[in-house]
Amino acid sequence: MSASPALNFDALIIGSGLAGQAAALFLAARCRVLLIAKRELEESASSRAQGGIAAVLDSRDSIEAHIQDTCVAGAYLNDPKATRFVVENGRQAIEWLIAQGVPFTKDASGYHLTREGGHSARRIIHVADATGLAVQETLTRKVRAHPNITILEQHIAIDLIAGSKLGLSQNRCLGAYALDNRSGEIKAVRARHTLIAAGGAGKAYLYTTNPDTSTGDGIAMAWRAGCAIANMEFIQFHPTCLFHPLAKSFLISEAVRGEGGLLKRPGGARFMPEHDARAELAPRDVVARAIDHEMKKRGLDCVFLDIAHKGADFIRAHFPTIHARCLEFGIDITKAPIPVVPAAHYTCGGIVTDLAGRTQLPGLYAVGEASCSGLHGANRLASNSLLECLVFARAASEDIFRQTVPPSPGLPAWDASRVREAEEEVVIAHNWDELRRLMWDYVGIVRTTDRLQRALRRVRLLEQEVSEFYAHFRVSRDLIELRNLVATASLIIRSALKRKESRGLHYSSDYPQTLPKAKNTLIRKRASV
Repeated sequence: MSASPALNFDALIIGSGLAGQAAALFLAARCRVLLIAKRELEESASSRAQGGIAAVLDSRDSIEAHIQDTCVAGAYLNDPKATRFVVENGRQAIEWLIAQGVPFTKDASGYHLTREGGHSARRIIHVADATGLAVQETLTRKVRAHPNITILEQHIAIDLIAGSKLGLSQNRCLGAYALDNRSGEIKAVRARHTLIAAGGAGKAYLYTTNPDTSTGDGIAMAWRAGCAIANMEFIQFHPTCLFHPLAKSFLISEAVRGEGGLLKRPGGARFMPEHDARAELAPRDVVARAIDHEMKKRGLDCVFLDIAHKGADFIRAHFPTIHARCLEFGIDITKAPIPVVPAAHYTCGGIVTDLAGRTQLPGLYAVGEASCSGLHGANRLASNSLLECLVFARAASEDIFRQTVPPSPGLPAWDASRVREAEEEVVIAHNWDELRRLMWDYVGIVRTTDRLQRALRRVRLLEQEVSEFYAHFRVSRDLIELRNLVATASLIIRSALKRKESRGLHYSSDYPQTLPKAKNTLIRKRASV
């Protein structure tokens, strides 16, 4: 393993999903940008988003209605200013995507708008049932072609570099170290501005809709650099992930329920009306808990989502991707219901940011799922995630343009002189598996204080083991990801233990009531990298 001289850029972006690619395109107008992608540029959680993007585009809809729906879903923990800021900038974000060439689905009246759980109106603009993929493909073509954007694929950021690390009086983010997954080379990247867009931490759980890249990297790095982290207890479990032994993390879109899909027990009886007056259109946390209750109460492996009554033509037109994918597993959704289970889907908390995407560490921004902007509160409203990525990518870019930052000092090369090659990688694999299972069993949809305390004790032991391994052996992608997942899992558990109520996505059997006043869960530490 080797280290090379520092790379120098105006802006470093860690993460290649919608937030990262949109920020790269905005910044490239005036900056030299380096975009780090952990796998290929096209692989991200954004590309898996099926439903669409929520925005007020219909005259029968309103900004106030979208804000209200967002706050109801978020159990009124949402930051009012952030929520209004995002919703009011929704149309601009969609118009920018249209200008980039995203082929949104149209109908006789213009762009087709669908409705999803928690929304009081049709406001989800989409590309059939593969919106994220279409948006990602459109932006990726532009990112790859832009002369001011340099791309490092198959690279993973190891840690941020702050001024305190170099003994400077001003503790500013100066860039990051990154590992080339293929060669093992570690690169120091010097940048005037660093933007984290590394996504969430769904891989902390045994069952997730997230890609393998969702290992909490950005959150963990920012935490180690001294940034405040908020509301990590709010992990959204998507109610409907395809249940099949050969299907890996395939999500069945919220829009299936929005367009009339019904949740049923194995015998064909509906159950959602027994749990909530909104039935299948209730917010995700309500639906996920209802499914979890039905499965535990009746000893079920799964429940069923039935859209067959809408007819084959309707299904093929609205859900071609889901229809085709289910057929691969022998399920014809035009004739039979879809077996589904809940799965970890979205991290609502994260790095505390302001309306410009700024963190507490000067020079460091965070955008998208890695951030806690205040938009989502205690539960993200369906299809607000891609909207948040776009709005804050622009806001962060505009703030960066306003900054005058002198060149940072030279960065030291990565020091690997006191480590050796790992003799056995089985330790990493074992700890990863143990972490994901204990998070699923003890820190899942319904929680208790006893289970959370058990989980925290074990995670602290894992933190010690991983820290010792990290200190003595050469870093690898698996080790970096495990280190980040363990740190993120600890933040989730500690946040959950601090909340003495049930609100939104956090449901505690020991504290089933919701307190009159909604308060954020904030965790801070001293800056150290």
